[in-house]
Amino acid sequence: MEEVVIYTDGGCSGNPGPGGWGVVVQADGVAKQLSGGEKNTTNNRMELTAAISALSVVKNTPKFNSRKVIVHIDSQYVKNGITTWIKSWKMKGWVTSDKKPVRNQDLWLKLDELNSSLDVDWVWVKGHAGVEFNEVCDQLCKKEMNKFR
Repeated sequence: MEEVVIYTDGGCSGNPGPGGWGVVVQADGVAKQLSGGEKNTTNNRMELTAAISALSVVKNTPKFNSRKVIVHIDSQYVKNGITTWIKSWKMKGWVTSDKKPVRNQDLWLKLDELNSSLDVDWVWVKGHAGVEFNEVCDQLCKKEMNKFR
């Protein structure tokens, strides 16, 4: 069975400020683009929202939700958070190693639920390095940010 390949990006103009996110979901020879944004948000919230939106498409598409999913992401925050840090956050009651509440817990909970229900591999890609679909996601993100300026 063919994999579902995803690229995501999120960003913000100012932090906080107007933000946007972009996603490309590739499966069965089709690349679907999705995007959105918020008037006042942070870069990390947009990176998380992009990943949540992409995995929601997979979860809600019956012919995709049993397939291997490869997420290409340029956010170390999201990749490390969902693959490593979240285990400790959950064990410690959603506090960080310095005893502060985990930021963006609402989005981490959503991402964790989706990630746990799918077969996902997370792959970090360098942003702004000419990776075709990462660049597409960056352009989608910028287009969304511009709607709020």
